[in-house]
Amino acid sequence: MITQLEKEITLRFLKSRKQDSFLNIISIFSFIGITLGVSVLIIVMSVMNGFRSELINKIIGFNAHAVIKSYDKPIDKMYQPNVTKNILSNDGEGIILNKNKTKGVLLKGYLEKNFKELEIANNKNFFGSVNLINNSISIGKELSFNLNLNIGDQITIMSPIGIKTIVGSLPKQKKFKIISIFDSGLADFNENVAFINLRTLEIFFDKKKDQRFLEIYFKNPKHIEIHKKRLDELFPESFVYTWADLNKSLFSALRVERNVMFIILSLIIIVAAFNIISGLTILVKNKTRDIGILKSIGVQNSSIKKIFFMIGLIIGSSATLFGVFIGTLFSIYIENIRSFISSIFDISLFPEEIYFLSKMPSEIDPQSIFLISLCSILVTIIVSIFPASRASSLDTIKTLKYE
Repeated sequence: MITQLEKEITLRFLKSRKQDSFLNIISIFSFIGITLGVSVLIIVMSVMNGFRSELINKIIGFNAHAVIKSYDKPIDKMYQPNVTKNILSNDGEGIILNKNKTKGVLLKGYLEKNFKELEIANNKNFFGSVNLINNSISIGKELSFNLNLNIGDQITIMSPIGIKTIVGSLPKQKKFKIISIFDSGLADFNENVAFINLRTLEIFFDKKKDQRFLEIYFKNPKHIEIHKKRLDELFPESFVYTWADLNKSLFSALRVERNVMFIILSLIIIVAAFNIISGLTILVKNKTRDIGILKSIGVQNSSIKKIFFMIGLIIGSSATLFGVFIGTLFSIYIENIRSFISSIFDISLFPEEIYFLSKMPSEIDPQSIFLISLCSILVTIIVSIFPASRASSLDTIKTLKYE
């Protein structure tokens, strides 16, 4: 419990005096350091959270949220809870032949009605027809650039499935007409994936209708771990994988990078907080006479300790709160700030051709802000204990001996 006397003395010691100018400078730098550390940490975490969310949105925009492949029998039931659609599909690998250029691609097969339902066929970067009929193909933007292809061109695709002839087994080939060009936002997908009609794919790769697998699209695909657990229980004899499984290494790398950035930037807060030790130590030295007087009139050691502890805590806590305010404000308006700096200095910050994002992403996470604030205040509490203990342990007689 903090008494009124302790509060008044704490506020009195916090007020600046001319003879304490050096102490005030240290306190100001401690305040600024903690504020900058907290705000920068919040901004970086918000940007990394935003980048991760944008990446997830792009991935789930062109990939099935979950895929079920049966080992030995056709899938005879659909999954319903929290699902927007179930689609049967299949795939196969082939080689595109165009004049003197070749490219290996993954061909994904969909029925015409199902292809029209895909998000990739309904975004603003999709050009051409969505009528995926026999012998028609939809290719990615990067693939069209690399092979110099346009809508209406014809290409030849070679299948690894051979056909027997009088001269032996030869790879099966088939001509396809390009009806559309899509852009998923990720160059690797645009360059290595193409869409054709499901029945055409099954004929081309000699696949049976029973070999089709089930693609599931959820209302909330970000909680994919919960959905996968239910799918494993519902389809115990099938192979179940999700968009998170396909990109596990990428998101693991992002998680490690995020944790490392948190640790590195936390050092700013720690270094700034240790300035509080210097400031409080100097304050204790300057207030030695005052401490002696307080002890001589009956103020207990615990009260002296509380006074100096509260001084450090007030500096650290106020700097943390101010840092949270600055960091949150910057995170909300970071795209406006980026545009302003780019226009003033005529430089390109966060170029779209490198990051494949039209604007700098930012997503404020209340849990991250709480964790950052808690760590900052805990560090402040720890560094305030030693000077406060030293002040309370001063001998009353020695402090007043030469006064």
